[in-house]
Amino acid sequence: MWQRLFKRFEGISHTRQGQLRDMVVQSVMDGFLQPGAPLPSSRVLASSLGLSRTTVSLALQALADQGFLTAKPRSGYFVTEAAHTSVSHQNTTAPDAAQLGENDFWQPRLQLQPSTQSNIYKPSDWQQMPYPFVYGQFDATQFPFRNWRRCVLETIEARSVRTWAPDHIDQDDDALLQQIHSRLLPARGIWVERDQILVTSGAQQGLFLLAQLLVGANTRVGIESPGYPDARNNFALRTQHLHDLDVDEHGLVMNQHMDGCDYVFVTPSHQCPTTVTLSLARRSELLARASREDFVVIEDDHESELNFARRPTPALKSLDTEQRVIYLGSLSKTLAHGLRLGFIVASAPLIKEVRALRRLMMRHVSSNNQRAAASFVAHGFHESHVRNLIARYRERAAALRQALKTHAPHLQHSAAQGGSALWVTAPDTLDTLKLAQNLYRVGVVVEPGAFFYPTSPNHCASMRLGYSSIATERIEPGVQAMATVLKQHMRRR
Repeated sequence: MWQRLFKRFEGISHTRQGQLRDMVVQSVMDGFLQPGAPLPSSRVLASSLGLSRTTVSLALQALADQGFLTAKPRSGYFVTEAAHTSVSHQNTTAPDAAQLGENDFWQPRLQLQPSTQSNIYKPSDWQQMPYPFVYGQFDATQFPFRNWRRCVLETIEARSVRTWAPDHIDQDDDALLQQIHSRLLPARGIWVERDQILVTSGAQQGLFLLAQLLVGANTRVGIESPGYPDARNNFALRTQHLHDLDVDEHGLVMNQHMDGCDYVFVTPSHQCPTTVTLSLARRSELLARASREDFVVIEDDHESELNFARRPTPALKSLDTEQRVIYLGSLSKTLAHGLRLGFIVASAPLIKEVRALRRLMMRHVSSNNQRAAASFVAHGFHESHVRNLIARYRERAAALRQALKTHAPHLQHSAAQGGSALWVTAPDTLDTLKLAQNLYRVGVVVEPGAFFYPTSPNHCASMRLGYSSIATERIEPGVQAMATVLKQHMRRR
């Protein structure tokens, strides 16, 4: 039955994921799926339709985000009442384009389809789960409310408003530039001129701007594998020539896969997702190779502040003597992801072009947020907050490692030097995508490793366990619940 329904949409959508989404939506519209009706499990759908579990999971989650489905712990996906109501009141005299489906109308007009790319997704209700091992999310218990409130109040004083409220066209807030220039960058050993700095709406926007400016159809970009999905997806919108670069326990591997690259994207402080730190020897080797083979390094220095070591490894940019490193930094990882404040550091001619492109997109980043963040750094609140985060994350990391050792000793995990997550590897026979779905039913949220590989493999035995959003006392019970489900999986094999 599902196979017959699925075949109806062959050729309508260019991707299998889109085909599956269209099938479910049409089944709701036709009344085949009534409100409250359950969908088959992702395993059953993947098996019957000949799809990967990743493809099915992404399609179902997208439909949940659109309100057609709702995910219920331990039960799966169900058709929502709202979805049925919205389609039951459609105008039956709509134009032909609408009758054929909006997808048919827009498909030939779209030049890009970012929605079809594989990416990490989190259940919409992850914050209500008892054991959210979710990476990089806000923890209200750690937010410096009093100090941030003080800084925000300073921005609404009349004198302050008169400086940040006008349209700055393409310029950044002077106060924030000063703090990045004199406080944040020197802490990473980076000394540059102010015209080499540009503020962005998070490091993510910086990555997008660089991809638009520097990458063309024939540009060859090296990216870590496993690696940051959003980086891969950004570059993939511009070029098909992506080189998968190996990662081991010392970080990025310098081998033949790097040959011919025009750019190399790397996360050296805490590699995404394995969390390993690129050794100093390899940093030197990478820069020497960049010089010898004439390529540029894009360094995403995320979570560099959250280092447990007394002497953190210097940033690649601090070792760069040839302007071959473009540096991406952020305040979002330490303060709040919703703040969306990052920055690019590069040679002045490149920053000039990035600034002009940013103007076309959004002129400049919200000036009041820039000013509040500048005040937060200037008062020493950011440094104090980072110290508190390091202490708390060190505590949580130790609790997680101990809980894994006690309750799941067959799981191997990274020995992270900092950051907010561990990369955990299970026996090869275990599929962590399937495991994650079953863990969700008992309130445990994890990130399957398949999302971090270029082709989202059907089988991946690794997963990322974040500890930024879970209280220390919840870690061991969460691992215990994980171990129980894990044992059930192992017995079935």
